[in-house]
Amino acid sequence: MSKYILAIETSCDETAASIIKDGTEIVSNVVSSQIDSHKRFGGVVPEIASRHHVEQMTIVIEECLAQAGMEPVDLTAVAVTEGPGLVGALLIGINAAKAFAFAHSLPLIPVHHIAGHIYANNLVQPMEFPLLALVVSGGHTELVYMKEHGSFELIGETRDDAAGEAYDKVARVLNLPYPGGPHIDRLAHEAAEAVPFPRVWLEEGSYDFSFSGLKSAVINYKHNMDQRGEEIIPAHVAKGFQDSVVEVLTAKTLRAAREYNVKQVIAAGGVSANKGLRTSLEEAFAKEGIPFYVPPLKLCTDNAAMIGAAAHYMYEAGVRGDMKMNGKPGMELDSWI
Repeated sequence: MSKYILAIETSCDETAASIIKDGTEIVSNVVSSQIDSHKRFGGVVPEIASRHHVEQMTIVIEECLAQAGMEPVDLTAVAVTEGPGLVGALLIGINAAKAFAFAHSLPLIPVHHIAGHIYANNLVQPMEFPLLALVVSGGHTELVYMKEHGSFELIGETRDDAAGEAYDKVARVLNLPYPGGPHIDRLAHEAAEAVPFPRVWLEEGSYDFSFSGLKSAVINYKHNMDQRGEEIIPAHVAKGFQDSVVEVLTAKTLRAAREYNVKQVIAAGGVSANKGLRTSLEEAFAKEGIPFYVPPLKLCTDNAAMIGAAAHYMYEAGVRGDMKMNGKPGMELDSWI
């Protein structure tokens, strides 16, 4: 018998709800974005994000059910992002999920946001184990080894700025609109030349990442050009920056895939929508002969479908939340098996 999970995601600035069938099929998927509200501030303002979630949450859930042509009685469970994320934003989604689950006598499933990003891939291609996931987003840059559903081994992570965070900071230096990642990606593909920036490999054999030094190199380059009275060429800076990020991410992912002898490599998170990164990874793993997959753009950024996909396997494993559930802004990615 098929299982239908209503999933809710409010970890940052998207209010989202989705209904997922058996962990692999999107029945409905609704996302209310707040980008226009935060754009003038150059980043997400937590208080404004929470206020928008309050305004949109009920509307988004109702639209999700309407799109699916379903009633609460048709659902198997309710899932929600427990963390990490902005605590105020998380609490809006969690309280909505608890209220819905209580009102309709449905089990409640707490989902880790990064597990959701990883499981977005399961909505387009079955996950084959063991696999390696490269998670790249505004707040996370991680390499995760999975030997089976629900098993997460963190083998590499960022020691300072995450890749997406570095993209946004460099975009501000170049006076590009928020969010900066897509604009840097576009400029990088238009550029004929690249400013040479360093590659940060850290100590030999490490799978960790560091992008703070690269960000500082971009800032120093602009300051030096300003002091000499010379104009920078934003496209050349964007290409130099992106080339550095992409080379390090691709090389470390490829090396980890070889060492762990995985059957599949997947990318996840908002930065996996980056055309330069997707192309580099696709080419590297095609040459290596290891299957590589990345979700379509709409499933790379925050959405509730990915939360529902992960929740299905958590439900099957017997994972349940309760009415004491609270937001966990610094939540660690732990195995649920």
